[in-house]
Amino acid sequence: MRSVLITGGAGFIGSNFVRHLLAAEPTTRIVNLDCLSYGGSLENLTNLPGTERHQFVQGDIADGTLVARLMREHAVDAIVHFAAETHVDRSIHGPMPFVMTNIVGTAALLEAARDVWRIKPGVPYHGVRFHHVSTDEVYGSLEPDDPAFSETTAYAPNSPYAASKAGSDHLVRAYAHTYGLPVTITNCSNNYGPRQYPEKLIPLMILNALQGQALPLYGDGQQVRDWLYVEDHCAAIVAVLRHGHPNETYNVGGRTNPTNREIVERLCAILDRLLPESPYRPHAALIRFVADRPGHDRRYAMDTRKIHQELGWTPTETLESGLDKTVRWYLGNPGWIAAVRQRPGFEAWLTTNYTTRGDPA
Repeated sequence: MRSVLITGGAGFIGSNFVRHLLAAEPTTRIVNLDCLSYGGSLENLTNLPGTERHQFVQGDIADGTLVARLMREHAVDAIVHFAAETHVDRSIHGPMPFVMTNIVGTAALLEAARDVWRIKPGVPYHGVRFHHVSTDEVYGSLEPDDPAFSETTAYAPNSPYAASKAGSDHLVRAYAHTYGLPVTITNCSNNYGPRQYPEKLIPLMILNALQGQALPLYGDGQQVRDWLYVEDHCAAIVAVLRHGHPNETYNVGGRTNPTNREIVERLCAILDRLLPESPYRPHAALIRFVADRPGHDRRYAMDTRKIHQELGWTPTETLESGLDKTVRWYLGNPGWIAAVRQRPGFEAWLTTNYTTRGDPA
């Protein structure tokens, strides 16, 4: 990996991956392409290690001319594709941005890669890789006794978000099969950690608890998810880039399967311990159950034996250690929190999605 194009590198997982790759690969140069939508921010890219090896470009992955020009100018030999609309609730309120970014944008990115690497080679074809970052949600929902998702589980997406990511996965596979583009895909479980936009469960609960606001849980709070600390996800992607076999898919997960209620209760316990003088202790008293979202998947679980056996990857953070690190990061970065809260539309979205919900049926 001499020169890597990272899409969505100012978002949550992308910015953490930029930091991880700069530290893990001391000679690799990064071109970071991000359109800076609501979830991306240059604040996520402050104090990078090896800043001289990182170049940020504001732009859209659907702009194939821009992508091809960047690939040629920087002799890009790897693409790591994070750029996506990712929030299920937003996809329910408005699915078209998910279709445009996740499907149309991915198609444009694949075409640019094919143009540069195959039709008009800029670097040796055998030395390139298109890595697509996807989600466990493409597999649908599990019943309580169902086995965990494996790489051969049939796709059965249930939300507009999951369907759009499934479509992008199929496009990536099609370009590998039809055009010979060297690709890899990772389907990952729920990520958490520093710099996550606080519309997602864990940062939303932390920020609400700090202000003594309600902690809204959908339905009965018994939805089960596999949770992975973001730094472990970054390490998994590097392992796939270094050693993964072309045209293979690898499931990535944290091997933890708590309910959403258990996650929130753990966060509250950490806040109680770290903030003994808080007027909102015990923070668990702030939990409120609200009406469930439509089509809410009940359970996800990931079988990660393939990436462990073939590439030697395993998560290093436990759920306890990862949540503790995450809470401490948000407590230690009030400036980042304030900047997020000031973004246009942030408070309005929280009101739309949570405040106006009724009690669970």
